[in-house]
Amino acid sequence: MISTSNITLRIGKKALFEEVNIKFTEGNCYGLIGANGAGKSTFLKILSGQLEPTNGEVIITPGQRLSFLQQDHFKYDEFPVLDTVIMGNARLYEIMKEKDAIYAKEDFSDEDGIRASELEGEFADMNGWEAESDAAMLLNGLGIDTSLHYSIMKELNGNEKVKVLLAQALFGNPDILLLDEPTNHLDLDAISWLEEFLINFENTVIVVSHDRYFLNKVCTHIADIDYAKIQLYAGNYDFWYESSQLLIKQMKEANKKKEEKIKELQDFISRFSANASKSKQATSRKRALEKIELDEIKPSSRKYPYIDFRPAREIGNEVLTVENLSKTIDGVKVLDNLSFIIGHDDKVAFVGGNELAKTTLFQILAGEMEPDEGSYKWGITTSQSYFPKDNTEIFDTDLIIVDWLTQFSEIKDATYVRGFLGRMLFAGEDGVKKMRVLSGGEKVRVLLSKMMISGSNVLILDEPTNHLDMESITALNNGLIKFSGVVLFASHDHQFVQTTSNRIMEILPNGSMIDKITSYDEYLESDETARKRQVFTMDEQDDDN
Repeated sequence: MISTSNITLRIGKKALFEEVNIKFTEGNCYGLIGANGAGKSTFLKILSGQLEPTNGEVIITPGQRLSFLQQDHFKYDEFPVLDTVIMGNARLYEIMKEKDAIYAKEDFSDEDGIRASELEGEFADMNGWEAESDAAMLLNGLGIDTSLHYSIMKELNGNEKVKVLLAQALFGNPDILLLDEPTNHLDLDAISWLEEFLINFENTVIVVSHDRYFLNKVCTHIADIDYAKIQLYAGNYDFWYESSQLLIKQMKEANKKKEEKIKELQDFISRFSANASKSKQATSRKRALEKIELDEIKPSSRKYPYIDFRPAREIGNEVLTVENLSKTIDGVKVLDNLSFIIGHDDKVAFVGGNELAKTTLFQILAGEMEPDEGSYKWGITTSQSYFPKDNTEIFDTDLIIVDWLTQFSEIKDATYVRGFLGRMLFAGEDGVKKMRVLSGGEKVRVLLSKMMISGSNVLILDEPTNHLDMESITALNNGLIKFSGVVLFASHDHQFVQTTSNRIMEILPNGSMIDKITSYDEYLESDETARKRQVFTMDEQDDDN
């Protein structure tokens, strides 16, 4: 069990947390939610001991081991992958290293023998002989191929490193597990594996995530951060949302009845207070009036951006034709002879673990990269806006937000442009922030502002939910559902894919593609076996060739 006693954290004059008392018990998974800046990641750092609170303390049941997801992706660059995972249990790793050092000695003394025996006993008690196989099982479950298990961490790409660090956090059955955005950069298969792992995990889990589907799947409780306090709710995210809305509704209704009673008493008092025969009644009602207190209803500190994509031109029947498109990156064919036609009602989710293939296809369709073979043609009525996964170059400028966005507006008026920024929660002086100093979430909201101001009728979005808070994801989700044009997008957010798309395209590891007009849930249910069979058959054909 882990709990807090009067945790307070002040940053300058602002109290991020004020006397927070909360208890997280064994066997439960807690989803820690709150608006951007509410302090979700900060609270996990306090729980893990990485950050000292201003006041109060964190209490952990004696003898229990706490594990958390490391955020520094370069910390273990010089270590082998398997070792990095086993480091999740620091004591076990220390024993392994000390044993190795003793057995490597040329002049092995009696004292060394005694110490080695002690270490072997502790090692066996901790199931040390199964450490490598347990670590390998976690890595395989998250999609790290066995061939990489003995590689050095710096040889892995960014997404692979994230998976290794997640395996490290999960390793060794920790008593308390803290996970900050564990689904970021995971493919849908790895997310599905993690969901099942956490559902079956018997100890305490506290997780921060912007993935609503994930929280619904794994959480038994929701811990909501608002107004420097944390309120616990039983149930998953949807249950929290419905119950919190119901609570507000009930409070409003109770206040309405109280307001009606107050008005009734006030009317009586004003009518009869001067009437001697009624003075006693008026006095009693005045006393009753003084006792009525309206319950304070604090509006949530959460702010939802207003995302509304309005095409400047209606889209025609001919949208996009792709014929025999192929592309090789660094000697690997990521797109292999793709052909498809996009219709004017299509909202297509590109799914699957082939991240590079999806990004490459979007870059080609956005005109930022040329295919090796094949062609594509946009309809004459179409206009496209592209949201790239990597926006580093875009924000490498000293321009302020409003000046940068004005470049893409037909109406070159700062007030008009500021209107779009205001919808995306850039109020007042925020519009004069320099592009290069923006946070990840702010960068995404700026790019979405650009897409809105462009008036395009085709939107291409490569992982747009990365770095967004729950409120912004919900607003974007609703904006795309309402959008009357065509959407081509990739996302790891299950609920986002399910509710936005009406067509699924999965780019397979060999660069070919499966194309189905269906919902995402139906696709996963009906085509699981067929997809595996198709991949297997194609791999066999490749081997034969």
